Amino acid sequence: MAEQRASRSRRKLGLITAAIIFLFDQLLKWVMIGPLDLQTVREIELTSFFNLRWVENYGVSMGFLTAGSALERWLLVGMTATIATVVLVWMWREKSRPDTIALGLVLGGALGNIVDRARFGYVVDFLGPHIGDWYPFLVFNVADAAITIGVLLLVLRAFLTRDRSDPAEKLNA
Repeated sequence: MAEQRASRSRRKLGLITAAIIFLFDQLLKWVMIGPLDLQTVREIELTSFFNLRWVENYGVSMGFLTAGSALERWLLVGMTATIATVVLVWMWREKSRPDTIALGLVLGGALGNIVDRARFGYVVDFLGPHIGDWYPFLVFNVADAAITIGVLLLVLRAFLTRDRSDPAEKLNA
């Protein structure tokens, strides 16, 4: 019974994390498109190292798999929706609270970008850190940041929380 409550609690935490990321991502994209009209303005300098910059991303990470047609667009939507479903199933089964949060970040970000691609045919990117005229990172959005942070957390935890038991014990078991 206690394990069932813990599982429900972890699932709820993962889903809440995903919902917060999704809503924050969509809210900021709405601000960029609506009130700031970044699509027309194209760029707003916030600081000497950070701009809001309008980019329509027709591909996935770092411009890979660019969708050049309606069919390719919907194939990308389907592919990313499949990945999001796998992440949801993984999150549902996950027993580690930190991993559930990391998966929630990935899921929320994936859903935010799927909605963009379905609505507009591209993902709205607008966060542009830079050094002078040099942009060391591609322009990105909150969903991209959440996916990246979630994946990095999962990778770090995989390396840092390995099973420390004696390998010989496993062979004898």
